[in-house]
Amino acid sequence: MRLSPLHKSDLTPRQIEILHSTLGLSPEDELPPPFYVWARHPELAYWVEGLGAYCRSRSKHPQRLRELSVLIVARHFDSQSAWNAHIEQAVAEGVPAESLDRLARGEDPKFEAQDERLFHAFAREMLEDHFVSQETYDAALALFGEDGLLDLIGCIGSFSMSALMLNTVQLPLRTYLPRPFQEVDGFRRVAADGHA
Repeated sequence: MRLSPLHKSDLTPRQIEILHSTLGLSPEDELPPPFYVWARHPELAYWVEGLGAYCRSRSKHPQRLRELSVLIVARHFDSQSAWNAHIEQAVAEGVPAESLDRLARGEDPKFEAQDERLFHAFAREMLEDHFVSQETYDAALALFGEDGLLDLIGCIGSFSMSALMLNTVQLPLRTYLPRPFQEVDGFRRVAADGHA
């Protein structure tokens, strides 16, 4: 990691307060590695971790779609750390592994479930096209409702910020998992044959 280590014993009273108020954790709990990055700037950490905690565990979407949203963002930003941190949970929540394999390869995931297919289409249009078509918007609104649609937008934004942070500070997560993106090695792009 590009930043100097920050240990539990280094946490200030403000950082500990943020752990309690935004994540519901105590210093004795296992702390998520991204917290050690954001906690270096406690006032930013309060808002970032608060939104992240909401998106990970309290948004209107079921956990299956929350995990899927992290993986969609991870693939878009080539964040292998974010992918590795969430792939096992996504599969455990019921997202088809074969669809995620295709997503990792940059292919159409061919989700069979309507909510997964629409969730992916909406997120992809936001991230890649920068606009959402009226057809996709209307379908998402009908299926997810206004709260769900806004949660989708907010959480894709939150997870995008996290993916960018992980890549920028080069925070490796779950390195025991196989490399998910063949054109990315660690924190750099490589050719299809695996060479820089």
